[in-house]
Amino acid sequence: MQTTIESSLVTQKTKELCQAILDQPNLRSARQNIERFMADSTTRAQYEAVVAKGQELQQRQQGAQPLNGNEISAFEQSREALMNNPVARGFIDAQEEFHDVHEAINKSVSKTLELGRLPQESDFESESCGTGCGCHHEH
Repeated sequence: MQTTIESSLVTQKTKELCQAILDQPNLRSARQNIERFMADSTTRAQYEAVVAKGQELQQRQQGAQPLNGNEISAFEQSREALMNNPVARGFIDAQEEFHDVHEAINKSVSKTLELGRLPQESDFESESCGTGCGCHHEH
């Protein structure tokens, strides 16, 4: 019976965490940027074309197929145009924002379960992957 009570408490606290996340102004803004992107079919098509071309070039490169300078240049121009589109840029920034929040929450919960206590900053310091990993640990 105690497990049900504890689960109920965890469920309630999880809901409170979710509400706190929804209440963050930066995440509300990020959500608006995603909605703006989803409503803009031209920008979505531009984004999808750049992503598809990037994947194609990456697969060819991984398959040891040569890429010529013209197609690389064309891809870079398409990507630059996408990044200069404020709706697309807002969408990409929003994705990164949500990813960062998701990662931070997962790390904290995982570390709590691992340690059996609330983690402190020093508990995370040894987890840096080094430079270039993309996780951008701040110390």
